[in-house]
Amino acid sequence: MKEQQARVRLVPTNMESGQLGKVATQLLLEVKHQYNSNSYLSDDLLSALQDVFGGSLQASLDIVDRRGVTHVTSPSGRHVYLVVGSSGRLYTCLPSGLYCPCTFFTYAALMKGQALACKHVLAVQLAQAINTCQQLSVTDEELSGLLMDKHTAQDS
Repeated sequence: MKEQQARVRLVPTNMESGQLGKVATQLLLEVKHQYNSNSYLSDDLLSALQDVFGGSLQASLDIVDRRGVTHVTSPSGRHVYLVVGSSGRLYTCLPSGLYCPCTFFTYAALMKGQALACKHVLAVQLAQAINTCQQLSVTDEELSGLLMDKHTAQDS
């Protein structure tokens, strides 16, 4: 009986995690709507974002305020986001929001499932929502070079 109860408890935890992702998506849509309508975010919305994203939110907002997110596009239609972290390092984030090379994303988001995103991925999502991404067009070869560049690596 105890073994069965332990299994039953795992299901709601996984469901809550999936639901949290849905809530995060809805909050980011609300960010876009509210900012486009009012040019600011309400305290209630910021509080809800804090509840979902925790400590990553403030760091992400700082990156967005510094205009630290650049949308890089190439003629073939490929694109990535370059994010200047708080240390000045450059991180290459994928448009899907499912990858950042920082250690926090690797360990907290991917391996442990303790976070939905790192500050860099969240900064990309927020900058997209409020339309504050810098824009940079490069050749396909330059984009390939960015993706292979060792400077866009592993430290948060």
